[in-house]
Amino acid sequence: MNIATLLSGGVDSSVVVHLLKDAGYNPSLFYIKIGMDDDELLHCTSEEDIEMASLIARKYGCSLDVIDLHKDYWDNVVAYTIEKVKQGLTPNPDVMCNKLIKFGVFEQQVGKDFDKTATGHYATTTERDGKVYLSTAKDPIKDQTDFLAQINYLQVSKLMFPIGHLMKSEVRDIAERAGLPSAKRQDSQGICFLGKVNYNDFIRRYLGEKEGPVVELETGKKVGTHKGFWFHTVGQRKGLGLSGGPWYVIRKNVEANIVYVSKGFDAEAQYGYEFSMRDFHFITDNPFNSSIDFDVTFKIRHAPEFIRGKISYADGTFHLVSDDKLQGIAPGQFGVVYDAESKICIGSGEII
Repeated sequence: MNIATLLSGGVDSSVVVHLLKDAGYNPSLFYIKIGMDDDELLHCTSEEDIEMASLIARKYGCSLDVIDLHKDYWDNVVAYTIEKVKQGLTPNPDVMCNKLIKFGVFEQQVGKDFDKTATGHYATTTERDGKVYLSTAKDPIKDQTDFLAQINYLQVSKLMFPIGHLMKSEVRDIAERAGLPSAKRQDSQGICFLGKVNYNDFIRRYLGEKEGPVVELETGKKVGTHKGFWFHTVGQRKGLGLSGGPWYVIRKNVEANIVYVSKGFDAEAQYGYEFSMRDFHFITDNPFNSSIDFDVTFKIRHAPEFIRGKISYADGTFHLVSDDKLQGIAPGQFGVVYDAESKICIGSGEII
Protein backbone atom coordinates (compact mmCIF):
# COMPACT_ATOMS: atom_id res chain seq x y z
CA MET A 1 0.00 0.00 0.00
CA ASN A 2 1.34 3.42 -0.98
CA ILE A 3 0.99 5.89 1.89
CA ALA A 4 1.53 9.66 1.75
CA THR A 5 2.39 11.00 5.19
CA LEU A 6 2.08 14.65 6.17
CA LEU A 7 5.11 15.50 8.28
CA SER A 8 5.25 18.74 10.28
CA GLY A 9 8.53 18.22 12.11
CA GLY A 10 6.68 17.78 15.40
CA VAL A 11 6.65 14.72 17.62
CA ASP A 12 3.18 13.49 16.60
CA SER A 13 3.77 13.17 12.87
CA SER A 14 7.29 11.84 13.53
CA VAL A 15 5.84 9.00 15.57
CA VAL A 16 3.41 8.33 12.72
CA VAL A 17 6.42 7.65 10.46
CA HIS A 18 7.95 5.38 13.11
CA LEU A 19 4.73 3.38 13.50
CA LEU A 20 4.23 3.00 9.76
CA LYS A 21 7.79 1.78 9.26
CA ASP A 22 7.37 -0.56 12.22
CA ALA A 23 4.26 -1.99 10.52
CA GLY A 24 6.23 -2.71 7.35
CA TYR A 25 5.22 0.29 5.24
CA ASN A 26 7.54 2.67 3.42
CA PRO A 27 5.66 5.98 3.45
CA SER A 28 6.45 8.95 1.24
CA LEU A 29 6.78 12.04 3.40
CA PHE A 30 5.49 15.51 2.58
CA TYR A 31 5.93 18.83 4.35
CA ILE A 32 3.23 21.35 3.42
CA LYS A 33 4.61 24.88 3.41
CA ILE A 34 1.96 27.54 3.93
CA GLY A 35 4.01 30.36 5.46
CA MET A 36 4.98 33.60 3.79
CA ASP A 37 8.76 33.80 3.60
CA ASP A 38 8.74 37.06 1.67
CA ASP A 39 6.52 38.88 4.16
CA GLU A 40 8.16 40.65 7.09
CA LEU A 41 5.16 40.34 9.43
CA LEU A 42 3.90 36.94 8.37
CA HIS A 43 7.32 35.37 7.82
CA CYS A 44 6.93 31.69 8.58
CA THR A 45 9.97 30.16 10.26
CA SER A 46 9.61 26.81 8.50
CA GLU A 47 13.36 26.14 8.29
CA GLU A 48 13.52 24.38 11.67
CA ASP A 49 10.43 22.31 10.87
CA ILE A 50 11.83 21.25 7.50
CA GLU A 51 15.19 20.42 9.06
CA MET A 52 13.47 18.24 11.67
CA ALA A 53 11.37 16.56 8.99
CA SER A 54 14.54 15.91 6.97
CA LEU A 55 16.15 14.22 9.97
CA ILE A 56 13.14 11.93 10.34
CA ALA A 57 13.19 11.13 6.62
CA ARG A 58 16.88 10.21 6.73
CA LYS A 59 16.49 8.15 9.91
CA TYR A 60 13.84 5.96 8.28
CA GLY A 61 15.09 6.05 4.69
CA CYS A 62 12.00 7.80 3.36
CA SER A 63 11.66 10.40 0.63
CA LEU A 64 10.68 13.92 1.68
CA ASP A 65 9.13 16.55 -0.56
CA VAL A 66 8.28 20.12 0.41
CA ILE A 67 4.96 21.16 -1.13
CA ASP A 68 4.48 24.93 -1.32
CA LEU A 69 0.77 25.69 -0.94
CA HIS A 70 1.17 29.28 0.25
CA LYS A 71 -0.92 30.83 -2.54
CA ASP A 72 -3.70 28.28 -2.15
CA TYR A 73 -3.68 28.86 1.60
CA TRP A 74 -3.86 32.61 1.20
CA ASP A 75 -6.60 32.48 -1.42
CA ASN A 76 -8.73 30.11 0.64
CA VAL A 77 -8.00 30.06 4.36
CA VAL A 78 -6.49 33.49 5.05
CA ALA A 79 -9.05 35.26 2.87
CA TYR A 80 -11.83 33.36 4.68
CA THR A 81 -10.40 34.42 8.04
CA ILE A 82 -10.19 38.11 7.17
CA GLU A 83 -13.69 38.18 5.66
CA LYS A 84 -15.29 36.51 8.70
CA VAL A 85 -13.54 38.91 11.09
CA LYS A 86 -14.74 41.89 9.01
CA GLN A 87 -18.28 40.59 9.47
CA GLY A 88 -17.84 40.50 13.24
CA LEU A 89 -17.71 36.71 13.31
CA THR A 90 -15.22 34.35 14.94
CA PRO A 91 -13.54 32.23 12.24
CA ASN A 92 -11.78 28.91 12.63
CA PRO A 93 -8.95 28.82 10.07
CA ASP A 94 -7.59 25.50 11.33
CA VAL A 95 -10.85 23.77 10.39
CA MET A 96 -10.72 25.26 6.91
CA CYS A 97 -7.03 24.42 6.52
CA ASN A 98 -7.78 20.74 7.04
CA LYS A 99 -10.75 20.79 4.68
CA LEU A 100 -9.33 22.92 1.88
CA ILE A 101 -5.55 22.57 2.06
CA LYS A 102 -4.22 19.46 3.83
CA PHE A 103 -6.96 17.20 2.53
CA GLY A 104 -8.13 19.40 -0.34
CA VAL A 105 -5.44 20.96 -2.53
CA PHE A 106 -2.78 18.50 -1.35
CA GLU A 107 -5.04 15.57 -2.22
CA GLN A 108 -5.80 17.01 -5.66
CA GLN A 109 -2.15 17.68 -6.45
CA VAL A 110 -0.28 14.89 -4.65
CA GLY A 111 -2.40 12.61 -2.51
CA LYS A 112 -4.41 11.33 -5.47
CA ASP A 113 -1.44 9.17 -6.44
CA PHE A 114 -1.49 7.30 -3.10
CA ASP A 115 -3.77 4.72 -1.53
CA LYS A 116 -3.86 6.44 1.87
CA THR A 117 -2.82 9.69 3.53
CA ALA A 118 -1.52 9.43 7.10
CA THR A 119 -1.36 12.35 9.53
CA GLY A 120 -0.49 13.03 13.16
CA HIS A 121 -3.99 14.14 14.11
CA TYR A 122 -5.49 12.75 17.28
CA ALA A 123 -8.52 11.08 15.73
CA THR A 124 -9.63 7.63 14.59
CA THR A 125 -11.90 6.15 11.96
CA THR A 126 -14.65 3.58 12.46
CA GLU A 127 -16.17 1.32 9.81
CA ARG A 128 -19.86 0.43 10.10
CA ASP A 129 -22.00 -1.28 7.49
CA GLY A 130 -19.40 -0.63 4.83
CA LYS A 131 -19.08 3.08 5.58
CA VAL A 132 -16.18 4.96 7.19
CA TYR A 133 -16.86 7.43 9.99
CA LEU A 134 -14.62 9.99 11.67
CA SER A 135 -14.38 9.00 15.33
CA THR A 136 -12.77 10.40 18.44
CA ALA A 137 -9.28 9.72 19.77
CA LYS A 138 -8.32 7.80 22.89
CA ASP A 139 -6.88 10.94 24.48
CA PRO A 140 -9.80 13.30 25.18
CA ILE A 141 -7.53 16.26 25.87
CA LYS A 142 -5.70 15.94 22.55
CA ASP A 143 -8.70 14.86 20.44
CA GLN A 144 -8.76 16.91 17.21
CA THR A 145 -11.94 15.71 15.56
CA ASP A 146 -13.44 19.19 16.02
CA PHE A 147 -10.72 20.51 13.68
CA LEU A 148 -11.62 17.79 11.15
CA ALA A 149 -15.38 18.23 11.26
CA GLN A 150 -15.65 19.85 7.80
CA ILE A 151 -13.90 17.12 5.82
CA ASN A 152 -15.99 15.05 3.42
CA TYR A 153 -16.59 11.33 3.01
CA LEU A 154 -13.92 10.82 0.32
CA GLN A 155 -11.37 12.52 2.55
CA VAL A 156 -12.17 10.57 5.72
CA SER A 157 -12.25 7.31 3.75
CA LYS A 158 -8.67 7.82 2.67
CA LEU A 159 -7.19 9.07 5.92
CA MET A 160 -5.07 7.15 8.42
CA PHE A 161 -4.58 8.36 12.00
CA PRO A 162 -1.90 6.03 13.42
CA ILE A 163 -1.63 7.77 16.81
CA GLY A 164 -5.36 8.19 17.40
CA HIS A 165 -5.47 5.14 19.64
CA LEU A 166 -2.63 6.46 21.85
CA MET A 167 -2.44 8.90 24.73
CA LYS A 168 -0.10 11.85 24.23
CA SER A 169 2.16 10.47 26.96
CA GLU A 170 2.43 7.21 25.02
CA VAL A 171 3.38 9.10 21.86
CA ARG A 172 6.15 10.90 23.77
CA ASP A 173 7.37 7.58 25.19
CA ILE A 174 7.54 6.00 21.73
CA ALA A 175 9.45 9.02 20.41
CA GLU A 176 11.98 8.88 23.22
CA ARG A 177 12.50 5.12 22.98
CA ALA A 178 12.98 5.44 19.22
CA GLY A 179 15.43 8.30 19.66
CA LEU A 180 13.46 10.67 17.46
CA PRO A 181 15.01 14.15 17.20
CA SER A 182 11.57 15.67 17.72
CA ALA A 183 10.87 13.73 20.93
CA LYS A 184 11.09 16.76 23.20
CA ARG A 185 9.74 19.40 20.84
CA GLN A 186 6.87 21.40 22.27
CA ASP A 187 3.46 21.18 20.64
CA SER A 188 2.66 24.00 18.26
CA GLN A 189 0.18 26.58 19.50
CA GLY A 190 -2.10 29.08 17.80
CA ILE A 191 -3.39 29.51 14.28
CA CYS A 192 -1.38 27.53 11.77
CA PHE A 193 -0.48 30.29 9.31
CA LEU A 194 0.58 32.84 11.92
CA GLY A 195 3.39 30.92 13.59
CA LYS A 196 4.77 33.25 16.24
CA VAL A 197 2.93 36.31 14.90
CA ASN A 198 0.46 37.92 17.30
CA TYR A 199 -3.12 37.50 16.08
CA ASN A 200 -4.00 41.14 16.75
CA ASP A 201 -0.95 42.29 14.79
CA PHE A 202 -2.16 40.23 11.86
CA ILE A 203 -5.70 41.63 12.04
CA ARG A 204 -4.38 45.17 12.48
CA ARG A 205 -2.34 44.89 9.31
CA TYR A 206 -5.32 44.00 7.15
CA LEU A 207 -8.20 45.77 8.89
CA GLY A 208 -6.41 48.62 10.66
CA GLU A 209 -7.85 50.28 13.78
CA LYS A 210 -11.11 52.10 14.39
CA GLU A 211 -11.80 53.39 17.88
CA GLY A 212 -15.19 52.65 19.40
CA PRO A 213 -16.93 52.38 22.78
CA VAL A 214 -16.97 49.42 25.15
CA VAL A 215 -20.44 49.44 26.71
CA GLU A 216 -21.79 47.57 29.72
CA LEU A 217 -24.71 45.56 28.39
CA GLU A 218 -26.95 45.83 31.46
CA THR A 219 -26.60 49.56 32.06
CA GLY A 220 -25.71 51.02 28.66
CA LYS A 221 -22.81 52.82 30.34
CA LYS A 222 -19.57 53.33 28.45
CA VAL A 223 -16.81 51.60 30.45
CA GLY A 224 -13.92 51.82 28.02
CA THR A 225 -12.68 52.17 24.47
CA HIS A 226 -11.58 49.57 21.93
CA LYS A 227 -9.58 49.84 18.71
CA GLY A 228 -11.98 47.95 16.48
CA PHE A 229 -14.64 45.31 17.09
CA TRP A 230 -12.60 42.89 14.95
CA PHE A 231 -10.06 42.53 17.75
CA HIS A 232 -12.68 40.98 20.04
CA THR A 233 -14.76 37.82 20.08
CA VAL A 234 -17.82 36.75 22.04
CA GLY A 235 -16.80 35.10 25.29
CA GLN A 236 -13.45 36.91 25.42
CA ARG A 237 -12.20 37.86 28.86
CA LYS A 238 -8.54 38.82 28.50
CA GLY A 239 -7.22 41.80 26.60
CA LEU A 240 -10.12 44.19 27.22
CA GLY A 241 -8.07 46.60 29.32
CA LEU A 242 -10.89 47.21 31.80
CA SER A 243 -10.46 47.47 35.56
CA GLY A 244 -12.64 45.98 38.26
CA GLY A 245 -13.43 42.84 36.32
CA PRO A 246 -13.64 40.19 35.22
CA TRP A 247 -15.36 41.51 32.10
CA TYR A 248 -16.65 39.36 29.25
CA VAL A 249 -17.51 40.27 25.66
CA ILE A 250 -21.21 39.48 25.25
CA ARG A 251 -21.96 40.75 21.75
CA LYS A 252 -20.85 43.23 19.09
CA ASN A 253 -22.65 45.84 17.02
CA VAL A 254 -20.71 45.73 13.77
CA GLU A 255 -22.40 48.70 12.12
CA ALA A 256 -21.89 50.99 15.12
CA ASN A 257 -18.51 49.51 16.10
CA ILE A 258 -19.67 48.85 19.68
CA VAL A 259 -18.40 46.04 21.91
CA TYR A 260 -20.84 45.06 24.66
CA VAL A 261 -19.48 43.56 27.87
CA SER A 262 -20.82 42.18 31.13
CA LYS A 263 -19.09 41.97 34.49
CA GLY A 264 -18.54 39.10 36.87
CA PHE A 265 -17.64 35.41 36.78
CA ASP A 266 -21.31 34.44 36.82
CA ALA A 267 -22.67 37.22 34.63
CA GLU A 268 -25.89 35.76 33.28
CA ALA A 269 -25.56 37.56 29.94
CA GLN A 270 -22.51 35.52 28.95
CA TYR A 271 -24.47 32.26 29.05
CA GLY A 272 -27.04 30.64 26.81
CA TYR A 273 -28.64 27.26 26.33
CA GLU A 274 -29.17 27.09 22.58
CA PHE A 275 -27.90 28.12 19.17
CA SER A 276 -28.59 27.53 15.49
CA MET A 277 -26.21 26.48 12.73
CA ARG A 278 -26.25 27.17 9.01
CA ASP A 279 -24.65 25.21 6.16
CA PHE A 280 -24.46 22.08 8.29
CA HIS A 281 -21.99 19.61 6.80
CA PHE A 282 -22.36 15.86 7.32
CA ILE A 283 -19.09 13.95 7.03
CA THR A 284 -20.44 10.50 6.15
CA ASP A 285 -24.23 10.55 6.28
CA ASN A 286 -27.21 12.24 7.89
CA PRO A 287 -28.46 10.17 10.85
CA PHE A 288 -31.30 12.61 11.58
CA ASN A 289 -34.15 11.16 9.55
CA SER A 290 -36.80 13.61 10.73
CA SER A 291 -37.17 17.01 12.37
CA ILE A 292 -37.69 15.60 15.87
CA ASP A 293 -35.11 16.10 18.59
CA PHE A 294 -32.14 13.73 18.61
CA ASP A 295 -29.82 13.16 21.55
CA VAL A 296 -26.29 14.25 20.68
CA THR A 297 -23.10 15.55 22.23
CA PHE A 298 -21.32 18.58 20.86
CA LYS A 299 -18.57 21.19 21.18
CA ILE A 300 -18.59 24.90 20.41
CA ARG A 301 -14.84 25.35 20.93
CA HIS A 302 -11.75 23.20 21.20
CA ALA A 303 -11.99 21.56 24.62
CA PRO A 304 -11.80 18.03 26.03
CA GLU A 305 -15.38 18.07 27.33
CA PHE A 306 -18.39 16.97 25.31
CA ILE A 307 -21.70 18.66 26.11
CA ARG A 308 -25.02 16.85 25.96
CA GLY A 309 -27.99 18.27 24.11
CA LYS A 310 -30.72 17.75 21.54
CA ILE A 311 -30.59 18.70 17.87
CA SER A 312 -33.52 19.41 15.56
CA TYR A 313 -34.01 20.69 12.03
CA ALA A 314 -36.38 23.39 10.81
CA ASP A 315 -36.45 26.11 8.15
CA GLY A 316 -33.10 25.19 6.67
CA THR A 317 -31.09 25.31 9.90
CA PHE A 318 -30.13 22.90 12.64
CA HIS A 319 -30.99 24.03 16.15
CA LEU A 320 -29.20 22.69 19.20
CA VAL A 321 -30.44 22.93 22.80
CA SER A 322 -27.88 22.17 25.49
CA ASP A 323 -28.46 20.30 28.73
CA ASP A 324 -26.05 22.72 30.42
CA LYS A 325 -25.60 26.46 30.10
CA LEU A 326 -22.97 27.52 27.58
CA GLN A 327 -20.47 30.32 27.98
CA GLY A 328 -19.45 32.46 25.01
CA ILE A 329 -21.50 31.14 22.08
CA ALA A 330 -19.54 32.84 19.29
CA PRO A 331 -21.20 33.33 15.87
CA GLY A 332 -18.87 32.19 13.10
CA GLN A 333 -17.39 29.34 15.08
CA PHE A 334 -18.33 25.78 14.22
CA GLY A 335 -20.75 23.80 16.30
CA VAL A 336 -19.38 20.26 16.07
CA VAL A 337 -21.91 17.47 16.60
CA TYR A 338 -21.21 13.91 17.78
CA ASP A 339 -23.38 10.92 18.53
CA ALA A 340 -24.75 10.50 22.05
CA GLU A 341 -21.74 8.38 23.06
CA SER A 342 -19.23 11.01 21.85
CA LYS A 343 -17.62 8.45 19.56
CA ILE A 344 -18.67 9.39 16.02
CA CYS A 345 -18.22 12.92 14.69
CA ILE A 346 -21.34 13.52 12.62
CA GLY A 347 -20.39 16.91 11.23
CA SER A 348 -20.50 20.63 11.88
CA GLY A 349 -22.22 23.87 11.01
CA GLU A 350 -21.41 27.56 11.41
CA ILE A 351 -23.03 29.07 14.48
CA ILE A 352 -25.43 31.84 13.52
